[in-house]
Amino acid sequence: MPLDATFSRPDRAALARRWQALEARSDASFFLRWTWIGAWLDSYGLEPDLLAVTDGTGGDVALALMGHAMQPRLLGPVATLSLNQSGDPAADRPYIEYNGLLADRALQPEAASAAIAALARRRDWRALRLGGVAPGTPLLDLPARRRTCVDASPVYQVDLDAVRAAQGDYLSLLSANSRSQIRRAIKDRGGALPRVAAATLDDIEPWIADMARLNQGRHADNAWDDPAFCRFVATLAARGLPGGEVELLRVTDGDDLVGLLVTFHHQGVAMNYQSAFAAPRGAKDKPGLLCHAAAVAHYAGRGLARYSFLAGKDRYKQSLATCEERLEWWVVERFSPRLELEALLRRLFRRPACA
Repeated sequence: MPLDATFSRPDRAALARRWQALEARSDASFFLRWTWIGAWLDSYGLEPDLLAVTDGTGGDVALALMGHAMQPRLLGPVATLSLNQSGDPAADRPYIEYNGLLADRALQPEAASAAIAALARRRDWRALRLGGVAPGTPLLDLPARRRTCVDASPVYQVDLDAVRAAQGDYLSLLSANSRSQIRRAIKDRGGALPRVAAATLDDIEPWIADMARLNQGRHADNAWDDPAFCRFVATLAARGLPGGEVELLRVTDGDDLVGLLVTFHHQGVAMNYQSAFAAPRGAKDKPGLLCHAAAVAHYAGRGLARYSFLAGKDRYKQSLATCEERLEWWVVERFSPRLELEALLRRLFRRPACA
């Protein structure tokens, strides 16, 4: 069946209908579902191009959003397309993972080939960003002067089947050091893990406000200082809670708040997207470790397959994980004199492509 691919900019209502209709025929990740995509577009007021692969009847076979921006580079801005991102650092703070095409599960190879052909025909870009994609994504087959993996990150996870096989003793699966830290923290709080409660729609606003408050001053470049990011997380929760795609957890020890977690649920995996922890009560207290241990127990008891910390090289994620996957961030470049000179300078001075 011949496929065609075009770029357009449909209105939001039409885009939502098309995206959700195709979603039902795809195996796409949570990050490619309309719950995420729609919340992102609405929270940041974005209008990227729509890349649509269609069949002979005009039905959608694959969809993707393409942001177009002049992105800063070593020798000056370069016209850049971004897959399911805007190209604006502020609007891309939500940090997409498991990125790719939203494609009909029965026609994924054909859809990828048609999308590649459409991107190759488009002449208004010199670089293409493929952020948070699985290794071996077919989009890397796009004809190019060079393909550079600018970052690769583990996705640390907990195998919840292994937790259940250990009769719920998650700590027995961890290193002696991690096990000891969590056990000391549990003992310091009376000998039991903190309790986990899930938000209702009425809880979203105050709990998100608590997350923003607890995260103040924790990072030099703090997404929670951005009202648009807070609005995005609240919108995600409001749209995802009713169908069980998103869960907002509050972890408490008696009257004490230990922390809050935002998790996504998709295909048997609970993914921790955002967290906020109370300040430690003492040297032995580990609010972050306790919150994640409580979440592991919560989701193991509900029969899920894995608890994911999503992409990140943080030491605590590695210490709490029992398995891992990998995601990659690529830049695909066409020939241009400026990029050729930049590549030469990077080789000479051994400067990384992400600089």
